[in-house]
Amino acid sequence: MSILILKNIATEGPGTIEDFLVHLNMHYTIIDLARHAVVPAVGYDTLVMLGGPMSVNDEDKYPYLTHEMKLAEQFIKEGKKVLGVCLGAQLMAKALGARVFVGAVKEIGWYDIEMNDAGLQDPLMAHLAPDNRSCKVFHWHGETFDIPQGAERLAASELYPNQAFRFGNNAYALQFHIEVSKQMIFDWLKNEPIDMKKIERETEAHYADYAARAQSFYKAFFTENP
Repeated sequence: MSILILKNIATEGPGTIEDFLVHLNMHYTIIDLARHAVVPAVGYDTLVMLGGPMSVNDEDKYPYLTHEMKLAEQFIKEGKKVLGVCLGAQLMAKALGARVFVGAVKEIGWYDIEMNDAGLQDPLMAHLAPDNRSCKVFHWHGETFDIPQGAERLAASELYPNQAFRFGNNAYALQFHIEVSKQMIFDWLKNEPIDMKKIERETEAHYADYAARAQSFYKAFFTENP
């Protein structure tokens, strides 16, 4: 397996995704699109698209977003594995013809998502909520998406009804940040107008379990056949 990881901004890297790939000695390439906007897709069978503070609708300001969406569409059409995280999930949605738009409020911090029946039955999403229908995940976003035609909605939160979808057997879009390390959380939010003491307490309380569930998801996504 050869994995292509696309960064939309230098500060939002693959985090625990890269830790997992390194541990299993899996071949991957990380490309920062802000520096290298043209990406050859030849030779890769898995695509991972990460987050960023920009909107998918800012294609005039960030032309590489257009290329990234075309690449996602190509991988999906070819039945290859695709994982979109936060902005990456929104790029997947728009690439598949769905609307991406500003939400009513920003969702920042630790919040529950709830799996619907499709999410509970999904072989990968079950790894994120192994014991019950709801689970705690880390969010940092202000936009959301409609579910693309032909995709299966998998999870919702109280603030955002569309938190995850699957298209076909191999393409997964996650609105929340599955890839974060503790340090990433603290670095991202240190200058945000939020209660950092609360974030720190909740991170200490939830992170170990979250990281374990993320590792279980990675194993199912990257190493198991669809």
